[in-house]
Amino acid sequence: MNKTSEKKPAFRAGLKWAALGGISILNGYAIILMYARAEYAFALLTLILTSLGVYVFARKRTYAHRYIFPGVAGMILFIIFPLVYTIGLAFTNYSGTNQLSFERAQSVLMAQRFQSGESYQFSLYGQDNLYQLALETDEGVYVSDPVDLTTLSGAVSLREASMPSSPKAPLKTVIQHRQQLSDVAAVLPNGEQLTMSGLRKFAASQPLYALQSDGETLINQKTQQVFQPNTAIGFYQEVDSQGQFIGEPMSPGFIVSAGWANFTRIFTDPGIQGPFLSIFVWTVLFSGLTVVFTLAVGVVLAQVVSWEALKGRGLYRVLLILPYAVPAFISILIFKGLFNQSFGEINQVLEGLFGLSPSWFTDPFLAKSMILIVNTWLGYPYMMILAMGLLKAIPDDLYEASAMDGAGPLDNFFRITLPMLVKPMIPLLIATFAFNFNNFVLIQLLTNGAPDMLGTSVPAGHTDLLVSYTYRIAFEGSGGQDFGLAGAIATIIFLLVGGLSLLNMKFTKLDAE
Repeated sequence: MNKTSEKKPAFRAGLKWAALGGISILNGYAIILMYARAEYAFALLTLILTSLGVYVFARKRTYAHRYIFPGVAGMILFIIFPLVYTIGLAFTNYSGTNQLSFERAQSVLMAQRFQSGESYQFSLYGQDNLYQLALETDEGVYVSDPVDLTTLSGAVSLREASMPSSPKAPLKTVIQHRQQLSDVAAVLPNGEQLTMSGLRKFAASQPLYALQSDGETLINQKTQQVFQPNTAIGFYQEVDSQGQFIGEPMSPGFIVSAGWANFTRIFTDPGIQGPFLSIFVWTVLFSGLTVVFTLAVGVVLAQVVSWEALKGRGLYRVLLILPYAVPAFISILIFKGLFNQSFGEINQVLEGLFGLSPSWFTDPFLAKSMILIVNTWLGYPYMMILAMGLLKAIPDDLYEASAMDGAGPLDNFFRITLPMLVKPMIPLLIATFAFNFNNFVLIQLLTNGAPDMLGTSVPAGHTDLLVSYTYRIAFEGSGGQDFGLAGAIATIIFLLVGGLSLLNMKFTKLDAE
């Protein structure tokens, strides 16, 4: 009995070490692969998570922390890593045109070829994936031995012969095996190598660029131009005899450190500075006014549905909470149809009653007003629910004493009800402000930032919030997505929202005391 009980812990320990060893080997192999592909950030992330996991599960002192390890790993993976990665991008020129490492960009350029000789017509003869490559030249016809197109690679030798007697393959066969044919070199009896230059042509070609001994300089073998990497902008660029950069940058570009350039652009580039400051002010106003409007509507409605003399209070409560139960994106899309300038019901009613047809989506002021109206509709139920609960915590003695002093309903509301409601709600109001500061869904679905601002360096709209402005810079830029600039703005947003979170924690602590 004792021997059996002793074997169980030993077996469990062996199983644990085997599992940890297997996980370490598997993740170690993945780290090597990611490092070899220049994915250094993801390799480091995998190394940290794996090391932390092995450390927690392998040591007796830390084994008790195995229950919180998944939460810590999730926080590192989904919060800390994206944040650090985004901040890192803010100090680079990473964009739609600069996404590769220097080595990868150089290899892409060196893979380019140009036609250095005559081109010749070619055809395929055969069937069932076994085909002969026939090349027609001025000297005659050159034919290869039958080859399997599905495994074709390397070089194929051609010999002078007559046209094959097997059936000629249709063009669709060439198209189906275009990749294999593009990777093969057809070698003539004189040693000349030809590569595919069209769906029906092979031609003599050679690499367009030749790498020099310094490992960086490229020579265009067709024009003899000299190109060197311009690390200031992250592109290869032509240089003159004095080594000065001239001409247009050559794509693809590569990632280089930009220092504080992206942050400097935000405050110095007129095409970015103006829109950024305007959007920042609007973001603060939008978040602040949303809190004020939703709080006002929510508190007033909470007062109404808490009025004991009101019949059917339960039904009214259910109806007023319904906007909170409906998914936000559905409500937003419904309002987008209601505010339609040509066919929306709101404009039809206004035109019928007052002869007005507001341009909700093209006038900046009206577009902002529409957004506040919709967001107030979406947010007031939350405030109403909070206020309904807090109203019950206000002692009735305060209202009785106020009545004895001759105070009216408005005096009671502003001197008793509102102060007693707002003080415990301050942390929630700050949280609501921070949420609306990054309310991307509302802007994206309702206006997509429209109407657009004119004369800007990057996409910007009058109804954009900082978060939607960042998104448009990252994914909608006409001159290539500017992820570095978007990362800089995202870093600023993080600092602002982080400051609000600290403020929220401070008020929460004061309330607890």
